[in-house]
Amino acid sequence: MHEYKFVEIKLSSWNNKPTEDYREIIKKHAKDGWRFVQIFAPAIKGYGSAAYFEIIFERPLNE
Repeated sequence: MHEYKFVEIKLSSWNNKPTEDYREIIKKHAKDGWRFVQIFAPAIKGYGSAAYFEIIFERPLNE
């Protein structure tokens, strides 16, 4: 079994760039034992651009 963590990265409304560095988020979570699974945009706003990004991490459950 695994547990999953979902981290939302907001995008700037001005230039549509991430407000946080996704690389640093992935590195930080890796140090805590999380494995990066995927990054995707679950919601779309006007003109077909992403509303935000979501990063998915997993790690084995300690049973």
